[in-house]
Amino acid sequence: MQPTAQALARTYSDRVYPDPWEKVLDYRRVLAYAAEHPDAGRVRVGRALDLPPSRVRGWLDDGVPDPARGVHTASQHGWLNPSPDGDIAAALVELLAHVLAGGSIAVKHYSPAVAPGERVTAAEIRRAFERVGVETATRNADVPNRATEVVPTRDGTVLGRCLVTMGAPIGVKTTLDRVPAVLWDVPRSVRRSFVQIYVRHRGLRYREKSTTRIQVDRPSSFIEELGDVLEDVLDESVTAADAGITISADAVRELGVE
Repeated sequence: MQPTAQALARTYSDRVYPDPWEKVLDYRRVLAYAAEHPDAGRVRVGRALDLPPSRVRGWLDDGVPDPARGVHTASQHGWLNPSPDGDIAAALVELLAHVLAGGSIAVKHYSPAVAPGERVTAAEIRRAFERVGVETATRNADVPNRATEVVPTRDGTVLGRCLVTMGAPIGVKTTLDRVPAVLWDVPRSVRRSFVQIYVRHRGLRYREKSTTRIQVDRPSSFIEELGDVLEDVLDESVTAADAGITISADAVRELGVE
C-alpha cells in the first residue's frame, strides 16, 4: 500500500538522476561500502561503485540526498508500506480526506494545509495530523480575507509527498479525475471514515431539509467514483451526476453527519 519508499523518492526532482529512487539506492551503496571499508576514500569508493568521486565525497561527508532524507523521515514515522488494516493506514487515509475536501498541498514545498469549516473544527484537524505523528500550528487566523489553516510545524513536506503518492493532487484540485486508489486497499470502516470527513467538509447544509449535496469542481469521473465509494459504505440512497452528488436524508443520518 502507498506510500512506498520508491514512490516517495520519485516525488523529488533531480538534475542528475532521471529516477530519484536510483539516487537513494546509490547513496545506500556508498554508505554500505564505506562501512565495510572504513579507510577507503572517495576515489576508491567511486571506482568500486562506478560513481563520480565528486558525488561520493558529499555523501561520505554526511551529506544526505533529499529523497534519501525524505524516505528516512517517513520511515521513522511509520508512514511507508503501512499495513492496510493498521492504525497508520487509517490515520493517513483520514488525513487524506481532510486534504482532498478542505485543504491543499503546496506546489513549491509540498506541505499540506487544511482549513476548518462549518462542520469541521480546527481541533479535529489538529487531531488528524497528530494521529500520524505531526504537530501543527494555525496560519492566517488574524489575516483578513484569508482562510484560517492548520499546517504541520515539522516534516510537513515529507508528509505532503506521502499524501501525493496516495492520490492527493499538488496545487489546484480541479483536475483530479479519480478518487485515491488506496481507498480500496483499506477496510470498509476506513472508507466510511473517509467519506464522512469528505461530506462534513463539502456537504451543503440546508435549513429546510436534511438532504446533503456535494457539489465540487471536478471531472465527472471523480464525482462518479466518489459516488461509488459512498454507495459502498452506505445502505441508503446516494445519487451521483455530473454536477454533484445528492445524499438522501436517510443516508445522511446513517453516515452520522449532522
